Amino acid sequence: MAQEDVFKKVVSHCKEYGFVFPSSDIYDGLGAVYDYGQNGVELKNNIKQYWWQSMVLMHENIVGIDSCIFMHPTIWKASGHVDAFNDPLIDNRDSKKRYRADVLIEDQIAKYDEKIEKEVAKAKKRFGDSFNEEQYRSTSPRVLEETQKRDALHERYQKAMNENNLEALRQIILDEGVVCPISGTRNWTEVRQFNLMFKTEMGSTAEGASTIYLRPETAQGIFVNYLNVQKTGRMKIPFGIAQIGKAFRNEIVARQFIFRMREFEQMEMQFFIKPGTELDWFAQWKATRMAWHQNLGFGAENYRFHDHDKLAHYANAATDIEFRMPFGFKEVEGIHSRTNFDLSQHEKFSGKSIKYFDPDTNESYTPYVIETSIGVDRMFLSIMCHSYQEEQLENGETRVVLRLPAALAPVKLAVFPLTKKDGLPEKARSIINDLKFHFNCQYEEKDTIGKRYRRQDAIGTPYCVTVDHQTLEDNTVTLRFRDTMEQTRVKVEDLCPMIEKEVTITSLLKKLP
Repeated sequence: MAQEDVFKKVVSHCKEYGFVFPSSDIYDGLGAVYDYGQNGVELKNNIKQYWWQSMVLMHENIVGIDSCIFMHPTIWKASGHVDAFNDPLIDNRDSKKRYRADVLIEDQIAKYDEKIEKEVAKAKKRFGDSFNEEQYRSTSPRVLEETQKRDALHERYQKAMNENNLEALRQIILDEGVVCPISGTRNWTEVRQFNLMFKTEMGSTAEGASTIYLRPETAQGIFVNYLNVQKTGRMKIPFGIAQIGKAFRNEIVARQFIFRMREFEQMEMQFFIKPGTELDWFAQWKATRMAWHQNLGFGAENYRFHDHDKLAHYANAATDIEFRMPFGFKEVEGIHSRTNFDLSQHEKFSGKSIKYFDPDTNESYTPYVIETSIGVDRMFLSIMCHSYQEEQLENGETRVVLRLPAALAPVKLAVFPLTKKDGLPEKARSIINDLKFHFNCQYEEKDTIGKRYRRQDAIGTPYCVTVDHQTLEDNTVTLRFRDTMEQTRVKVEDLCPMIEKEVTITSLLKKLP
């Protein structure tokens, strides 16, 4: 199945099975805003719990906070967002559609990468076991030609972004012959900068109202509370502050379902360290975060680091963890060495000292910061895309199954009475009443057992239990496994320990290196 078709099916599946709905759906929706349904909110909460516990529970020197969405407007002046939080936008005059210039160029670079990989794949198929990929990449005229084009484009793009040269970005788009996906033409406008922050007003009257912003990131709430946490928690450097919260960006080119939204959720941790140690900590957090992702079992080949060509004004090192989505490798998490920019700026603009006194060295300094920032919604989408599968069964039927990691699945166990009589529903209810204190359970009695299995497969439920007449005799049930569809007979009293060790967040945490 083409990857584009997979993505369309995932989007459709999300709505059909209560994972994600277009916001304000009965009013025909609101662009790039989505609501999470009954199964989506469970999966999303499990993702957040996996992240939170891996940060706060597993590290003695990391604590959490929950800062406000509304903050003093000078914070965004200090952070640079008022002056520098912009996207380079370009319009196609024929379609009247607006695009991010940098994304158009990155898509063009990706096309060169795709051509190269197709050439390598064809050669691999042609030569079989004797294929030497490294030698082929370094000698094939076609591969070398496409690589040269790709590298030249990448160098021009990197230079234009670093210099913030909008005319150079437009010229790259023209030289590469990039066309509008809607009109198919190259009739482009000039590139312009557009600030992404939402403005609103706070005050009882229009005359007395002051302009404030919906936060475009959660990090600044951590920075302005850094000293509060350090003093009240008696924290010693190095230490971290974690936070999960909503952020808002007025994305003009919002696309790809929940990948790029105007209202989204972030999981961020700012790790405060001694100046001069930042690159060592940067490397450590890169390894730690990649291990966290790969621990879900989706395969190391589906992840990669992508170092930034253009560093933000506050960073001296930055990389993204990218995941192989149906529409290519895309960023799900950013790791940045932010130096001491943020704390220094807030010290300057607030006029208050927020330096750290190090009792071991008897000196005061402004800490450096390593940031890990992950989009909950992008993480959600990556998990859904990888877990969605259509399987051909031996009897010729097809089943749709979400192979979600058991600890993240919205429902851990579904319990079915074989029939609606003979005391089987009552027995099934009693099993759920015992187990619901340990993990999320669901009761179903409508339709055949086969149809009930299919519905649970489609929402990713790892275990199903069928209560039949034999259950009333020997207190055993049929336990069915989602991934293999195997069934086994299990005592009711053994269900809880057997399932709980596989479906808790703890089971995931124990696998972390």
